[in-house]
Amino acid sequence: MKKRFGIDIDGTVTCPTTFVPYLNEGFDLNITLDDIKQYDFMPLVSVSEKEFAAWFKKMEPVIYSKSPLAEGAKDILKSWENEHELYFISARGRHLLDLTKEWFSANELKYHDIHLIGSHDKIEAARKYEVDIFFEDKHDNAVNLHEELSIPVILFNTPYNQEPIPDGVIRVNNWQEANEWVEYWYKNS
Repeated sequence: MKKRFGIDIDGTVTCPTTFVPYLNEGFDLNITLDDIKQYDFMPLVSVSEKEFAAWFKKMEPVIYSKSPLAEGAKDILKSWENEHELYFISARGRHLLDLTKEWFSANELKYHDIHLIGSHDKIEAARKYEVDIFFEDKHDNAVNLHEELSIPVILFNTPYNQEPIPDGVIRVNNWQEANEWVEYWYKNS
């Protein structure tokens, strides 16, 4: 029986280092992913929130259209595309839907739906689509999705999501580990 997967895009399907070169260039920084210790970029830049928001609004189409895939993501997602239903649920704004679909097409990734919600609160979308499992990189999203919906959540390990996790949130280092956990879960559920 097919399972329905809820999958975040940025930092999960795309490489978590995606924003680093743009932040370095835009704000004259010299950071790496290891320097990003929280999900918010504001502590790294020396501009106001308003200035950062303006920069981000201008840059997001460029960044999202050129985002590299996370290592191993394409192979695993392709192996799942006929076995399961893939629902991509992202905090990206709805105005980025065409650009996001173009990125999926350019990367030869199939999907059953792409849902851009414009906020980090993915619980209602995950509930609406009745996802059986979720894949995420944002710590509080992973914990909240698990606790609210009682589903397993795969949390992709990054320097910015190191807070403790409850049972039911499974930390993995890459897509291969995620796939191994999913195979075990699928066989035993």
